Amino acid sequence: MKRYLILFILAVFSLAMAVAQADLQPVALVNLTKSEPITVKQLKTEIEKYAWQSIVSRLGRVPTTAEVNKEVQNCSLETKRQILEVLINDKLALQAAERDKITVTDNEVNQQITQLKAQMAQTIGRQVTDEEFATAIKNETGQDLPAFRDTIKRQGIIQKYLLSKKQNLFASMKQPTDQEIINVYNLSKAQFVRPEMVRFSMIMIPYGADAASKNKAKELADRLIREIGSDTSKFDEAVIRGQAPNSGYQAGDGGYVPRNPEAQQVAGANFMNAAFSLRQGEVSKLIEGVGGYQIIKVTESLPQKALELDEITAPGSRVTVRQYIAANLLNQIQQETLDRASKELITELRTGNPFRIMENNLNW
Repeated sequence: MKRYLILFILAVFSLAMAVAQADLQPVALVNLTKSEPITVKQLKTEIEKYAWQSIVSRLGRVPTTAEVNKEVQNCSLETKRQILEVLINDKLALQAAERDKITVTDNEVNQQITQLKAQMAQTIGRQVTDEEFATAIKNETGQDLPAFRDTIKRQGIIQKYLLSKKQNLFASMKQPTDQEIINVYNLSKAQFVRPEMVRFSMIMIPYGADAASKNKAKELADRLIREIGSDTSKFDEAVIRGQAPNSGYQAGDGGYVPRNPEAQQVAGANFMNAAFSLRQGEVSKLIEGVGGYQIIKVTESLPQKALELDEITAPGSRVTVRQYIAANLLNQIQQETLDRASKELITELRTGNPFRIMENNLNW
């Protein structure tokens, strides 16, 4: 029996080694400035990312591991080739950028992350924590934050190289005209509606994953809710105390939150139901929110409103509908220019066929 067990272990080990070796096989060799392989494993990783994002786009939710694996298994040879072609283009551009000493610093990556956080905060109407941001990135892209940062860095290098080589195209871009902006507004007035929103002040008693942490937070939350009741002045006093060190809880202005599915996904249904059931100036009962217990007071209520061309798009924003449309039109112009520049650059980098595809290693 022992002999059979050893043979079984050896067979499993040999199979694992064979799979690992297969993953290290190159599906392409890129040699613009140096010989650099794209392995089966690298291609599989990109296919997994593609599968994850495809499911999110199609179903509107985070996929399961089984769903991603099934999508990868069903990936056609044509799709594999298309994803491989993108990898080859990226590798060619990265080699060319390295040759021309074009880089992206960690500080530039941090700036990109900060901008993405700001966009997320604007969507949900409040600041987001690092944990919330990392979760959102994972849910949308299938990547953890370090891998996502690496993607930002690589794409940043490629974009810098593209801009350096195609400056003439980008310099020739024109700004959208006033008439173009008015035409877009008139065609899509129904889209320019500010959703129902509330601004709130919050007391947040955070807790960890373990039961002891949650029980301790619940005790403090119950004490605060008994002390405050429905008295707004006592709520304000508790908010001030919460801003002192070692108070045991966090407190302050929570900003604006819109009534929409995106905000509810981040803040939780309990919070949203409570926030939009309160009148202005009213204090909530205890809410079991995402990562902590909450007590809120609504400080401003804004009804849904159709926006005029020169009205701001959201409270606290300085961007008008006119500016928003102009920015979108400019983005379209930039995207069209970027597509043209990318096609030209790819054609130039591929001249002379500085790469080779191993078709046999695509059959898995």
